[in-house]
Amino acid sequence: MLPDFRVRQRDYLLEISRTITQELDLDKVLERILNISIEMLAGQAGIIALRKLTGGWSVRVAHGLPPAFLKFIESLLSQLPDIGQANFTEVDIAEINQRLQELTYTASMGYYTSVALPMISRGSIVGVIFIFRNYSGTFSANDHVILASFANQAAIAVQNAQYFAQVTQEKLRLDALLDTAGDGILILTNNHIIERCNQALARLLGSPAEVLQGKHHDAVLAWNQPPQGLTLEQAVAGGWPLTAHAQLYIEGDLKRGPGQPPLPVGITYAPLLSGEGTLLNIIATVRDITRFRQADEMKSTFMSIISHELKTPVALIKGYVSTLRRDDADWDREIVADSLQVIEEEADRLTMMIENLLDATRLQAGGLNIKRSDVSLAALAERLAKRFQTQTTRHTLVVDFPPDFPVILADETRLEQVVGNLISNAMKYAAEGEIRIGGQILPDLVVVCVSDQGPGIAPGDIPHVFDRFYRAPDMARHTKGAGLGLFLTRAIIEAHGGRIWVDPESGKGARICFSLPRPETHLVASK
Repeated sequence: MLPDFRVRQRDYLLEISRTITQELDLDKVLERILNISIEMLAGQAGIIALRKLTGGWSVRVAHGLPPAFLKFIESLLSQLPDIGQANFTEVDIAEINQRLQELTYTASMGYYTSVALPMISRGSIVGVIFIFRNYSGTFSANDHVILASFANQAAIAVQNAQYFAQVTQEKLRLDALLDTAGDGILILTNNHIIERCNQALARLLGSPAEVLQGKHHDAVLAWNQPPQGLTLEQAVAGGWPLTAHAQLYIEGDLKRGPGQPPLPVGITYAPLLSGEGTLLNIIATVRDITRFRQADEMKSTFMSIISHELKTPVALIKGYVSTLRRDDADWDREIVADSLQVIEEEADRLTMMIENLLDATRLQAGGLNIKRSDVSLAALAERLAKRFQTQTTRHTLVVDFPPDFPVILADETRLEQVVGNLISNAMKYAAEGEIRIGGQILPDLVVVCVSDQGPGIAPGDIPHVFDRFYRAPDMARHTKGAGLGLFLTRAIIEAHGGRIWVDPESGKGARICFSLPRPETHLVASK
């Protein structure tokens, strides 16, 4: 029969093995190993110190040591060589034991003896176990064997915990990557079941991620119209993927929940293959391409509008010039003057369109250049009203500003562009009637409104009238324009720190107002 201490050693090793496989809390495992080691070696105290991943040592668990003595131990550990990563030797261990013995004897006045044994796993030291006795006498060879067996178990526990921590860290990193990604991401099994998806995809499809997971790819990513090119199923049927780097890209409109419009998306599928070339997963990235679609549509609209708007004045100028240059006709002065007036007006229109395009480009490049000076909006409105009145007999332009309307600090040329554009729009969209340019004084602001007696702005168009290239569908068929005037008007007003809006309560006709800060308000905000 085995001696009692051998039986107990075997039983403790079995208990430690069970603890390692069942307990994920490393400190609890190390604490149990330390207590068993102290008991088996008839010790009174002990510590387990672990080697940090970043270098150096730290006491992870301790038992039976006074705080002052433990502080000495920690000081010793800070002086020990970094002997991990398979660089340790028997000399290193002997040095640790010798220094520990000296420290133990000095610190405790000879009442303690001690022994240190490294915890070795896969050729690397992951920590050291220290056991202390309060009576004289050296640790026997059998004591070292017992402690070595427990140290090896402790090393396994530490390494398992480190692997578990690494796996946990990688999972947290993957979770953070998925949750912070702006694009929708799906992880599919090799038979196209959704194993994982992120919150961005849930937002795109309008369905919780928990509902999407576990469903088949086709049940979640259903096309409103068959996309151009191959679908995932067609590509897989054709042998995709042939290599680990073979990506598949598909564009189309996805179906969404009831009452939601189809969503334009671009989906990139990338395979994850094992070392043997077996398909493990498919990673799908779903990107909302609504803005790209809108940009393409805007580009097409822009080219269509600009080409039409440029052709018209150029054709008129060319026609009148060709007519005036005819050798077989003798035009009287009135016809020549009228023709030259048309040529001048169309040339001015071309110039304004080009300036608007340049301003729109400047806005995209970083904003408009504002040169501030004292500006009288009342005088500016009077000047513009007289100029535009000469261009129409069907409208009456009225300027209505209080006599004490304040001078503001602004870019006069730009504000002239704003008010001129609002008057021009009123004349364009109202066939006749009064056009009123009015001003109002508020405590911190001045407000200017331009109103007409035309058909007004449809409620559905109000949120879009200041968008670039936007033209109300009903008006676009009957009036000229590139859809840049109000877009630039808003940009100019906002560059001054103001605001522009459509007044829906004006009654008959359209009424557009803008506000600008009064001088004292602007100066305070600038400090």
